[in-house]
Amino acid sequence: MKRTALVTGAAHGLGAMAARRLAAAAWDVVAVDVDELGLAKTAQRSPNTHVRVCDVTDPEALAQVLAMTGPVHRVVHAASAAPSGPVLALPLGEMEDVLRRNVLGTVNVVQATLPGMLERSARSPERSAGGAEGSGSNPPSPGDLEGRPPQGRAGEVFLCPDASGPPASPSAAAVAAYADALWAEHGGRGVALRCVHAAAGTPHRLVLDAMDRSLARPARGVHVRVRSARRPFPAALARR
Repeated sequence: MKRTALVTGAAHGLGAMAARRLAAAAWDVVAVDVDELGLAKTAQRSPNTHVRVCDVTDPEALAQVLAMTGPVHRVVHAASAAPSGPVLALPLGEMEDVLRRNVLGTVNVVQATLPGMLERSARSPERSAGGAEGSGSNPPSPGDLEGRPPQGRAGEVFLCPDASGPPASPSAAAVAAYADALWAEHGGRGVALRCVHAAAGTPHRLVLDAMDRSLARPARGVHVRVRSARRPFPAALARR
């Protein structure tokens, strides 16, 4: 079965690494960003990565991309904008722009992809037999970490509100609240929904590893909190 992943913010950072990792795992990757040059670098030497220049805050542009893509089985939404300074000192116009990009962009991506996943899940015989995520009866196997969609799961949506900014930003908090609302409405309906939180400076590799691990257990909530690697214990203290 063809497995298609939509990765936003794929020109740099977490989105770029997610796109490369999925492509290496034989996913058909649709990499989306407004930075055409950055997308080209992400897709180098990857014949199964297809780049699309698209602003996720534009619903029509996103719909055109998905019309060419077909059904999407995994979403990694890492497109976001970082504020230029402290929240209190941020000009109103910039605050509006950050919220539009980070929050409304997230809403656009979810509304464009999640309904199709839920529809596939509703038609799935595995779900009717009790295999959907949230039931706890059929947890994914370790092989799912390599990107193979597990039995009974129609899709996976990862929202990464901390991809470009501090975890405590207003836009990240708004996306987290939106994820809670989505989970309350659609948790346990055969689609894995995750909102990923990582401290500033956390290596992208650790974030992606945590995302994969979150699929290997029945979900009890929507939030995935990534722990940074522990710092080496100082040698001077170790000798005491």
